[in-house]
Amino acid sequence: MTTGSPTPTAPGRSRARTFVPLGVAVWLVLEIWLLTVVADAAGALTVLALLIAGVVLGAVVIKRAGRRAFKNLTETLQQQQSGATPAQREGSSGNGFLMLGGLLLMLPGLISDVAGLLLLVPPVRSLLGRYAERSLERRMRAATPGSLGDAFQQARIHRPDGKVVQGEVIREDGAPAPRRDDGPRPPIAP
Repeated sequence: MTTGSPTPTAPGRSRARTFVPLGVAVWLVLEIWLLTVVADAAGALTVLALLIAGVVLGAVVIKRAGRRAFKNLTETLQQQQSGATPAQREGSSGNGFLMLGGLLLMLPGLISDVAGLLLLVPPVRSLLGRYAERSLERRMRAATPGSLGDAFQQARIHRPDGKVVQGEVIREDGAPAPRRDDGPRPPIAP
């Protein structure tokens, strides 16, 4: 039975929605297969010891990276309160990759352990950090107006002191707000 209205068409599926579940399934199958191969070659106790060592090492890495990130945050806040410009730390942006490496070490499997160990190597972290930054900037430049990426691009503060936020005042009566560039603007009465 038809109602006369056209049937809705679903938008096309993105590549990520198509290939990520497939990639996760392949990764899980490879992890299980590799664990059985190593268990046949070295024994089940060796595999168990490897998995336990991965969980312990991953927990230590995550704890250390979290402490370092919290220490960097508190030092930056203290420097901002004292009026000093915060010094850029080498490796402070790599805490996220350290935590990801620790998480990968904690996941049961040997492929995830190798990926986690690779993320513990500083040159690999810096290379991935530069790649992620370039990729994010490229996506933000290519963002269409009104998209989430455009909102992030507009929300970025380009002043080093963080005091200037560009914006526009819209009055309820529709009249344009007076433009003054000599300090803070008084609130608009309702």
